[in-house]
Amino acid sequence: MIEWRKASRSNASGGECVEVSTNVTERVLIRDSKDPDGSRVAFEWAELAALLRDIKRGAHDL
Repeated sequence: MIEWRKASRSNASGGECVEVSTNVTERVLIRDSKDPDGSRVAFEWAELAALLRDIKRGAHDL
């Protein structure tokens, strides 16, 4: 069974929320907490670290 953990910045107002699971494989799984049966994205740790680094520096801002 996959155990999911909601992001610490998520709240009950219905905004964008993600959940993460790291207990399945060597990959990190991410899903939308509002759609728990929907799609999931899998990242290797290095891929996730690179994505988070890019997000923090604004590389994906609209």
